[in-house]
Amino acid sequence: MSLNHLPAPIHITTDKDLRDLVGVLTSAPVIAVDTESNSLYAYTGKVCLIQLSTRDCDYIIDPLTIEDMSPLGRLFASNEIEKVFHAAEYDIICLRRDFGFEVNRLFDTMYAARLVDGSMSGLGDLLQKHYGIQTNKKHQLDNWGMRPLPEDSLRYAQMDTHYLPHLRDHYHQAILAKGAWDEMAEVFEDIARSDGKEQIFDPDGYWKLVKPHELNKRQMAVLAELYQTRDAIAQEMDLPPFKVIENRVLVKLALHSPANRRELSEMRGLRSDLIRIYADDLLDAIDRGHQAPPPRPPAPERLDQVVADRYVVLHAWRKEKAAERQLESNMVVSKQTLWLLAERPPDTIDELRAVPGIGAWRATHYGEEILSVLHPRRKA
Repeated sequence: MSLNHLPAPIHITTDKDLRDLVGVLTSAPVIAVDTESNSLYAYTGKVCLIQLSTRDCDYIIDPLTIEDMSPLGRLFASNEIEKVFHAAEYDIICLRRDFGFEVNRLFDTMYAARLVDGSMSGLGDLLQKHYGIQTNKKHQLDNWGMRPLPEDSLRYAQMDTHYLPHLRDHYHQAILAKGAWDEMAEVFEDIARSDGKEQIFDPDGYWKLVKPHELNKRQMAVLAELYQTRDAIAQEMDLPPFKVIENRVLVKLALHSPANRRELSEMRGLRSDLIRIYADDLLDAIDRGHQAPPPRPPAPERLDQVVADRYVVLHAWRKEKAAERQLESNMVVSKQTLWLLAERPPDTIDELRAVPGIGAWRATHYGEEILSVLHPRRKA
């Protein structure tokens, strides 16, 4: 089925457009939401499109042309309007990072589909199953920061939310039929309060690029300098570091340590424009690595052993429970909540119910098991 059957979306490109839109959507019971970011094409990614859909109309908001996005925050924070996402975690991270938005009353069709249908939960799979639509995955690699955006990219972005209100209605009914709404609501609350953050530059991250003993101490010192230099170049070029030099190529540079431009140009995997502009920076980094003292591996984060042991047994319980119920592990209890339980183990069901991430449903259905895991000598 062609995407051309979709009604034309309304483009929101000015501050007035956005204020007017918020006024229109304030009375909408359900709004589908998706975002598109340019993280594959910039050192620091940002939200470049926000797609919204009601059951009747699609909107594409361009944050790159709007100065004040704050009116949209009222919609996301409203407890009167249900916000429907598919795989919401990254969208929520980006909306919080770029605009300070918090999302209340969330419905996630990916997790709803996992509960109802099992493992098939990709949006493309659901669109194929319910509407016979084949999506073009090439648009997942689009540069959403480019302007103007091609029409087919905008159509693809529109489709990401166009069907979500209808998928929400289908899965809402299916969840009610299973008698699983209270459980699903707690999963949605977990997603909305997720404290996940985008990955930032880790100065010790180069240790993760190699297998143990793949490089000797001197080569690790060279790798450390190259890793820092690559990040500086990436910031200057406004590109993700992996698009400047791939990790495997960075390791090869540390292993072979080219000594001049000719040897550098003979290294496979280095872009010619990179060598032309940044050869001296790379050669200087290699030289510094040869002069520097061997780096020491970062000290592992120290955890209280008792807390770590509790987390291990809680994690094992969660894995077993997820397998038993044929669910994703984070639909049983989130990792964030497991750590809270490990750090301050409750002694009673009432105390357990007060732990963030343990709502009434989980306390009722998992409570005694969790307490037994935390207190093995506890009597049934």
